[in-house]
Order: sequence, then C-alpha cells, then structure tokens
Amino acid sequence: MKELSINCEKMAWSEAAGYPDGTKIKRLREEKESKTFLLKLPAGFNEEAHSHIHTEQHFILEGECESNGKKCGPGFYRLIPAHANHGPFISERGATLLVTMDFKIE
Repeated sequence: MKELSINCEKMAWSEAAGYPDGTKIKRLREEKESKTFLLKLPAGFNEEAHSHIHTEQHFILEGECESNGKKCGPGFYRLIPAHANHGPFISERGATLLVTMDFKIE
C-alpha cells in the first residue's frame, strides 16, 4: 500500500452503478483487497436488505439514513461483517457517507 492524499472537494460526483437511481459516488481508493468511497444518497433513497461477501464500514458525514429500523445521523459509525444481512437501507432527506469495503477473506 502506498500513501495517498486527495482533495475530495475538487472531485466530481459520478453515478453510482448498482445503487438506486440518483445515488452519486466519489471513488477515493480502489485496490485489490479494499475500496474507499464517498456515497451521496438522494432524498427518497431505498435499498432492499442484502448481504456482501466482504466487510463494510459506514461513517455518516451529513444527513440521515435508516438501516434495520435504526436512524443514524452525522458522526454515526457502523461496521457490517461479511455475510451479515443489512437493510432495508433508506434515507428520506438524503445523506453522505464514507464507505470502506474490505475484501480480505480470512
């Protein structure tokens, strides 16, 4: 792994493939075993319950969202272990999250 510094404010948002319409993404880091990105959820965001083969971490930077019936706002951190079902995941007003995915299989 090498050192990386990025000014996210200068990056453009792009469409987040695989997410509900209107979801935007800024890819900060993509390596073989991990990814880090900013995810901007639009108002009315709704994603069905699902699971992944990797560990996922969320840190809410702004806005509010709800997952597994629990409302989460700025400063909220969540670790979702591999294969754990999570969701539905909704945001009535929209939110911005820092997301990290760890693809290491132990």
